[in-house]
Order: sequence, then C-alpha cells, then structure tokens
Amino acid sequence: MSSESKTRVLFVCLGNICRSPMAEAVFAHTVKQRQIHEAFHIDSAGTAGYHVGDKPDSRSAATCRKHGVPVNHRAQQVTRSDFANFDYILCMDKSNLRALEAMRPKGSKATVALFGSYDEEHPESIIEDPYYGGDDGFEVNFQQVTRCSNGLLKSLGYH
Repeated sequence: MSSESKTRVLFVCLGNICRSPMAEAVFAHTVKQRQIHEAFHIDSAGTAGYHVGDKPDSRSAATCRKHGVPVNHRAQQVTRSDFANFDYILCMDKSNLRALEAMRPKGSKATVALFGSYDEEHPESIIEDPYYGGDDGFEVNFQQVTRCSNGLLKSLGYH
C-alpha cells in the first residue's frame, strides 16, 4: 500500500513523553494485531518542545511493556506541516486542542479532535496527564487509549 493511500494518524499531548507515545504504541499494536497495520502511518508529537529527542517517560514505557505493547519513539514537536501530512491529529486534552487549533493553518485537511472522543465506554473525553502522579495514572491512560484505539478503528470502518 502506498504511503499516500494510508490513513495517517498523529497523537498529541503536551511534551510527547507520556500520553501521546503511549497512544501511538497502543494504536500501532492494535492495528498490527488486527493485521491492518499496512493501512496506517502512525506517529506522535507534543505541542511543546520541552522534551524533543527524549525517550518516553519510563513509567509510560513500563506500562506499555507490562501489557505486551512495544514502545519505540523519540519526542518531537508538532509542526504546521503536520496539518497537511496527517489525516487525523488526535490530542489528549482541551489545552492540547486549543494549542493545535491556534497553530492550524487555514484550509488544512487534518481532522483535529480529542482522542478521548472515540472512547465508547466512557463519555469522558479527557486523557489526563499522569506525569506528576503515581503509576496508577499511567494504567488509567493505557486503558483509555486502548478503548479509544478500538473506537477510532470502529469509526474508520474496522470492526
């Protein structure tokens, strides 16, 4: 499948070390398990550049590994070109959404939305930042991004 025909998804949080690399890893793992990974290009980024080049937070990576989900990412910052290069830019909270809308170029093709809006079990659309909390927050995030990944796939016609 050519890269042009792939559905391109970018997951976004503030620093790209906790929630968005976890969402990227879980979504990539989910589509691989369903054997539809060739249909997607998946990445993640942050609205801020605090951690560019860093590996994901060790707690985020450990939570993924605990569930058998590999993580391989280096933090990067969202760029204006992402709005042309991705079909979906899915963020974790309303602060990320405001930042993305502020930098979004006029006429961009990307759908910009809260990733949590794809969570069919819980209407709460915010995936809270676990950075300053304990390990439990990362587990909550993992469960959320797993449900949201399945909901996103369902919305795209993959049941």
